[in-house]
Amino acid sequence: MSDLTLGIDISDLIARLAIVGGDEVLMQGVIAANRPGPIKDAAKKAVSNAKGKVEVVAVAVPSAADSIPADLAEALAGIGRGAPRAIGAGHAAAIGEQWRGVARGVKHMVSFSIAEHVTAGVLIDGTPLRGAHGLGSSVGWLALNPVEREDYRRLGGLEAEIASAGIVRRFVWRVKSGDQSRVADQVKGDFSKVAAADILQGARSGDGVSIAVVRDTAKYIGMAVANLVTIFDPELVVLGGIIASSGDLMLEPIRLEISRRLMPQQNGKVRVELSSLGDDAVAIGAAHAYA
Repeated sequence: MSDLTLGIDISDLIARLAIVGGDEVLMQGVIAANRPGPIKDAAKKAVSNAKGKVEVVAVAVPSAADSIPADLAEALAGIGRGAPRAIGAGHAAAIGEQWRGVARGVKHMVSFSIAEHVTAGVLIDGTPLRGAHGLGSSVGWLALNPVEREDYRRLGGLEAEIASAGIVRRFVWRVKSGDQSRVADQVKGDFSKVAAADILQGARSGDGVSIAVVRDTAKYIGMAVANLVTIFDPELVVLGGIIASSGDLMLEPIRLEISRRLMPQQNGKVRVELSSLGDDAVAIGAAHAYA
């Protein structure tokens, strides 16, 4: 086996990798820690097990505005031919889903995901929309609230509201405002112990505050996706990250919110589906983008 491409996803708290050779995904997996040392060790081990020569190392970064951290680029030097190449996680996910996922064969599509960051990728006739400055699809900066806040200016309005930390922030705000929550009771006031996954599980268990936070999260997502659909008119929207892992809670509310906000001519014409590649979509797409 030769001419392999290694994709590494550093866009979330947990790093992942995938090796692509020809038209196959040869290997995919989780890296122990999202730091240069463990990533280098995992990459070398994966390449050795794949028994081939890696031509390109592609690193998926949180957004198109980000570059590969210098210490990571140094750690990966020598694994592929030349320096590792950066790709936005949203575009990587879109490419992965179109190649091996639920969007297979679809030329016009949008991927949308929330985790530590909010990411999106847009494919127009199968080609990623990068824009005049390479910043296309920086969806975390969508403005959906007329209020101006410091975290909006620092993170982007949408990311501040619905990335993992934003979900927790809105939950904590409700509890501090006087709402009662079993999830909050379990941590005895130490909100640093609350994660987005706890709130999602709380919603499944009937916790009122958690249900409200998840409901509002679905509304934000639905509004954002409706805006993207209005502008780009895709055939398909693929939802990933936390949305895919909590589709039982959010898929139908998101679909409803999208349908409420689309022009009549688009309603019923755009499919909205959960990612079929899950957390591996970004690494697989990053590798395939340079295969």
